[in-house]
Amino acid sequence: MKIGLIDVDSHNFPNLPLMKLSAVHKARGDSVEWVRALGIYDVVYKSKIFTHTPDDNRLYYAGIMGMGGTGYGSDGPDLPSSTEYAYPDYSIYPQYLGTAYGFLSRGCPRQCPWCIVSRKEGIKSRAVADLDSFWDGQTNIKLLDPNILACADRMRLLDQLVKSRAYIEFAQGLDIRLADDDVISAINKMRISRLHFAWDNPNEDLTLQFRRFKAAWRGNDYRRLVVYVLTNYNSTHEQDLYRVTTLRELGYSPYVMIYNKPRAPKITRHLQRWTNNRRIHRSVEFKNYDPRRG
Repeated sequence: MKIGLIDVDSHNFPNLPLMKLSAVHKARGDSVEWVRALGIYDVVYKSKIFTHTPDDNRLYYAGIMGMGGTGYGSDGPDLPSSTEYAYPDYSIYPQYLGTAYGFLSRGCPRQCPWCIVSRKEGIKSRAVADLDSFWDGQTNIKLLDPNILACADRMRLLDQLVKSRAYIEFAQGLDIRLADDDVISAINKMRISRLHFAWDNPNEDLTLQFRRFKAAWRGNDYRRLVVYVLTNYNSTHEQDLYRVTTLRELGYSPYVMIYNKPRAPKITRHLQRWTNNRRIHRSVEFKNYDPRRG
C-alpha cells in the first residue's frame, strides 16, 4: 500500500505518532511518504497536536483517512497498542537525527482545567514504556511525559535516564511539588540539557519549592532551568509579573505562555515579549520596558 503522512503542525517538532505509524507500515512492506498535493494514497494519516494550528486543506485522494492528536480534541482515536509501542521511524525527520523522543509515562492527577492531559490520558500517572522502546543510543533524549514525577515507578524510570548517559531534556515539565530528595539526587546524576517546570496557578505560591530545588541542584546555568508561566487564565497582570520576577530572582529562566493569545490584553503580550527575550529580560526591568523600541 501507499501511505501518506500529514504533520499538520509543520515539521518544527517531530510528530511521534506519525513516526510510529511510518515504522509499522514500512515493516509491512508499505511505501510511506509525506503527502503531496494531488497525490493518490491508499491511507493518509493526519496528526495535529495544537488546537490553534490551521488544518491542512490540500487536495489529494485517500482511500482511507485517519485523523488524530489533541489538536482534534480529547476524544479522538488512540493508536493501536501494536503501534503505540513501536520503535519510531526517525528517518522521516532527518533534521532531528541524534535525538530520541518518547514517553516513559502517561497521565496526570492534577486535572488542570486548561490542560487536556487528564481528560485524554487519565488522572493517574503510570509507566507505559521503558527507555529502550524509543532510544537506541542517541546523544540526546527528549522526554514528553506530562507528569513523570507523579508516577509510582518514577525512580525506576529516572534511573534508566541516568544510566543512558545521554543528554536529557524534560520537554513538558517536571512537577516541582513532587521533586523530593530522591528525585533531585537522580536528576543530579543525569547529563541535563534542559529542565522544564511550570508555575501555572497564580493562587499557588511555589517560591519555597523552587528555592529548595535550586539550592540542591548541582548545575549553575539558569538557561537550563526553564519555567512555563501561564498567563491570561484567571490571573492579574500583578500575579503574572510576580511569578516572572520571583523566578528570575531565584535563578530560573521564566517563559510566558498566553492562554487564548488573540484575546489577551496588550500588557500581557508585552510581558511575554519582555520575558521570553532573555537579552531584554536581563537588561531592563519591565516597568522601564518600551515595546516600541524593542
